[in-house]
Amino acid sequence: MHETVGDIWEYAERGCRVVITTNGSLTRDGRGIFGRGVARQAAERFPELANILGKLIAEEGSHVFDLGHGIVTFPVEETPWSLPDLRIIARSAEELRLLADRSGWERVVVPRPGCGGGGLAWKDVQPLLAPWFDHRFTVISQYT
Repeated sequence: MHETVGDIWEYAERGCRVVITTNGSLTRDGRGIFGRGVARQAAERFPELANILGKLIAEEGSHVFDLGHGIVTFPVEETPWSLPDLRIIARSAEELRLLADRSGWERVVVPRPGCGGGGLAWKDVQPLLAPWFDHRFTVISQYT
């Protein structure tokens, strides 16, 4: 696993898979909820993602999904109003690694899950990712 600081969308332009942190909630009309940060930016770039994610959550529950457009979900919390859950983050790290293996992805860029608006400390999250994220994974934080 590599760590860097920068703009995640620059990696998307280079063909890397971009991971967005998500939750397991749906709107009344069945769309996925993209609260803030990189997830909100992805929804603004690709408005159809809310419908795609909503259908997947309704059918399979809250898991790591390839939404198309190089965007991959990474659940960190049950609802947009709950705090990030370290158990969900650990499960998502394993699911992301397995999906990357099955899909043959060479570069996956992940924001620090639960550490931005979620308020978790990187020192608590990093050890959950380390067993699953190999050389193909880059964890990015925003410029401050």
